[in-house]
Order: sequence, then C-alpha cells, then structure tokens
Amino acid sequence: MAEQLAGLADDRALLGRTSTAERVSDILRSRVADGYFPPGTRLSEDSIGGALGVSRNTLREAFRLLTHERLLVHELNRGVFVRVLTVEDVEDIYRTRALVECAVVRGLGEPPHPLRGLSGAVAQGEAAAAEDDWKTVGTANIHFHQELVALARSARTDELMRSVFAELRLAFHLVDEPRRLHEPYLTRNREILGALEAGERGTAEVLLETYLADSLERVVEAYRRRVGEDSAP
Repeated sequence: MAEQLAGLADDRALLGRTSTAERVSDILRSRVADGYFPPGTRLSEDSIGGALGVSRNTLREAFRLLTHERLLVHELNRGVFVRVLTVEDVEDIYRTRALVECAVVRGLGEPPHPLRGLSGAVAQGEAAAAEDDWKTVGTANIHFHQELVALARSARTDELMRSVFAELRLAFHLVDEPRRLHEPYLTRNREILGALEAGERGTAEVLLETYLADSLERVVEAYRRRVGEDSAP
C-alpha cells in the first residue's frame, strides 16, 4: 500500500488549485484501471486523503462517484473496496461492448475516417509485445477500442464506454496469463484497422463481432478459473 500511496502523492499536482471530487475520481479511476489498487483492495480514507491532500468529504464524494460507476463497492462496517467482478458482470460488459462498438462501426459515414488514434494503439501494442510487456499490450488493446468508440464523435458514448472499459480492466487484473489473453488480438486489431483503412465497413464490423465473441469466451474461461481458485478452501 505504501508504494501505491507514494504514487498518489505524485498525482497531487493534477488536482490544481481547485480540488474537486471529479478530479479525485479521475485520478482514482486511472489508478484502479492501471492495477495500482487491485480488485479486493480496501481503500483507506485517511491514507488516500492524506496522499492527495484532499478533505474527507471530497474523497467520500469521489468514492461515491466511482461506486456509481461500479468500480468500487461500499461494505457496511468494513469500508470501501475495489470491486471484484463476477462472471456475470464480465458477460454483461461484453454484451454492452458488442452493442456499442459494432453500432459505431456500422454507423460510420463514407471514408476516409480519422484513424490515427487506432493506428497508434495498434503500433503501441505491437511495440509492447516486442518487449514482452503484456500488461502494456492489454492497455494498448483498451486504447484501441476507446479510439474505435471515439469514431462516433459522441461525448456521451465516450463517457459510457470509459466506465465499461475501466470495469473490463478489473477483470484483466485477475487473469494470471496476460500473454495468452492479449496476444491473439494484436493481429486482429490490425485486421480491423486495415478494413477501415480500405473503407470496408461491413468487413470491419464482422471482424469486430467475431473478435468480441472470441474475447468473451477467452476472458470468461480465464476469469472463472482464477475466481474458482481464489474461492477454493
């Protein structure tokens, strides 16, 4: 916990001169998504508030916002914890992803499309794989899908999916074989990018739909195995 708190202290500058619960929640959301506070971790009001230099009320409001986003959970008489997803949660996340991401691709207008962000995420993932950095590959994969959603040019859709992708990262943090989980999608991300670069919107949607179905199966398999091991006597 000391290492995580030291990292939070470094984030104090991000709060600026007007500390708000929204800014605190942005910092904590990022830290949770990046795995600094793994699923099941109890978040101490005193320690985190001291590291960020914010009041107890501000921190509680940030916790409330992140609880609403389903990243944290408040347990009576125990405190606030980083949420541990169920298999049903993971399935629902992927159901939402399929509805939104496929709709974004289907609704694209005539090419060319602004694909620089997608291309950058693909390159980031491939570079991380070359360094055998599979955690960063997973991060690049999330960035790829965030950039895909951003093609809709909808602030509301971006906000919705920001929360969904943050929840997805909670599942990824409990998977103990990140290479096996993420490696197959390096090629598939590039295939989707290639289809969009060629203006083949229908092909990109089919590739994405299959991708998400396969990813769901792979994540649920790994997640169920890990959760089952953790709950075994």
